[in-house]
Amino acid sequence: MLENPRSPRVRAVAKLARKAARVESGMFLLEGPQAVAEALTFRSELVIELFATPTALERYPELADAAASADVEIEFVTEEVLDSMADTVTPQGFVAVCRQFPTAVKDVFAAKPKLVAILEEVRDPGNAGTIVRAADAAGADAVIFTGRTVDLYNPKVVRSSTGSIFHLPVAIGAELADVLVRARAAGLTVLAADVKGDDLLSARNDGVLAGPTAWVFGNEARGLPDEQLELADRVVTVPIYGHAESMNLATAASVCLYESAFAQRTADHG
Repeated sequence: MLENPRSPRVRAVAKLARKAARVESGMFLLEGPQAVAEALTFRSELVIELFATPTALERYPELADAAASADVEIEFVTEEVLDSMADTVTPQGFVAVCRQFPTAVKDVFAAKPKLVAILEEVRDPGNAGTIVRAADAAGADAVIFTGRTVDLYNPKVVRSSTGSIFHLPVAIGAELADVLVRARAAGLTVLAADVKGDDLLSARNDGVLAGPTAWVFGNEARGLPDEQLELADRVVTVPIYGHAESMNLATAASVCLYESAFAQRTADHG
């Protein structure tokens, strides 16, 4: 059992909360039983190290079975060691070190996707992770982080995705203009979500959502600049019918992605 929270090994794990360490190592931090379960189930080959307290393993015996099935060894640690490793205040007894696994943008479009979410300068990790989760839930084929969007492997992004980063391809690091060229070449209509756009109902009513679609979501505070809006085939906004001053980006993105999912499935089933 690892008992010294100041040991070099514990410090090496804890460093992965910082982007520089993630870039240098090609690894990232995974915390909590749900995220660990998703990694073991869907992408066990990415799990390099898995740490758990004895108490946590008693509480989640199914994770011991999943780790054994995936041939991943669990190393016991004390609560103090786990707290030193984790980025969160309450890691719930599990921390893993995983290998990063970004998808190439060209591979996203080579797979002939019907629904893609593109994040351009989304800075809040919670929003970014929640959009990945919403895209996964809506059956999207991929997510792409462009420009200065927050690091996909930021611990808060990983936590907010609740394991969805292991379910669908996520590409990083490309420039928006290049991504949109590839999207159009693959037959997707580019829709930008922005307060300057037309009511989402208009896109629903004229059938544009039923076809292959790439949604672009911009910065939480500024949205998308005019030069980027001009790159889209259409700009739409989620209307606010009540008295709310604005809508959270991840909430708006969820609405847009599900509108596309509904329209596409209706078209597929006549």
